Amino acid sequence: MKFLTARRRRPVFGFAMLLFALVAVGGLYAAVATVRPAEAAGAASSETQVEMGKQLYLEGCSSCHSLQAQGSTNGPTLIGVGAAAVDFQVSTGRMPLAAPGVQSIAGPPKYSKEDTAALAAYVASLAPGPAIPSAEQVDFASADVAEGGVLFRVNCQQCHQAAGQGGALTQGKYAPSLMGSTPTQMYEAMVTGPESMPVFSNATLPEEDKKAIIAYVDNLQNAADPGGLSLGRLGPVTEGLFLWTAVFGALIAVAVWIGIKAR
Repeated sequence: MKFLTARRRRPVFGFAMLLFALVAVGGLYAAVATVRPAEAAGAASSETQVEMGKQLYLEGCSSCHSLQAQGSTNGPTLIGVGAAAVDFQVSTGRMPLAAPGVQSIAGPPKYSKEDTAALAAYVASLAPGPAIPSAEQVDFASADVAEGGVLFRVNCQQCHQAAGQGGALTQGKYAPSLMGSTPTQMYEAMVTGPESMPVFSNATLPEEDKKAIIAYVDNLQNAADPGGLSLGRLGPVTEGLFLWTAVFGALIAVAVWIGIKAR
């Protein structure tokens, strides 16, 4: 203690302590300064994307969904639908709606990926809602395809048909074919419930079950048809009808040919 006390009285010791304090403060400031610009840039980028999405919304969507996205007689409210609903509807070309109808029809997207992301960001900023799924949420590499088939037949086949080919509903509506759907679009449809489809929240259908269903549909999309024509994979009824039609058609053709030859 006497040694330190003696050193503190010397001017050199005081200068060393001051220098150490300045170096420590400078280092701390440099560390904080390198983090804050990155955070500020991210926030500015997000604000820019939301503002861009707002302008796109006012130009292409407000005529049906109102200026404040609260909906009108021509379109439902978008408050609380989340980014997932916007990404699904816009990326599949269902929105903007070309013309009023019983159901929006899928087609080539009207907006680029960047514009779609901006629109989704703007609608998401209005109120909390389902977010666009991450790559991990739609990664079905380790999912059980057989279990996905069971889940699909329990929850989805009533509308989309067991092979995912789609089917007719009431009042002119229909469940679309899933043969061209991406994993992200399927996940978004499950959490947002577009058109007549119910919402399958994580409480109803956990993420692992969603992955299994996506794996099953992916298997259907890439399944081979070693027997020849797939006939929509609608089952033995369709296949039997095709065979009966072909056989009877061939028999009638032969009968007509025999009748012509017998004259």
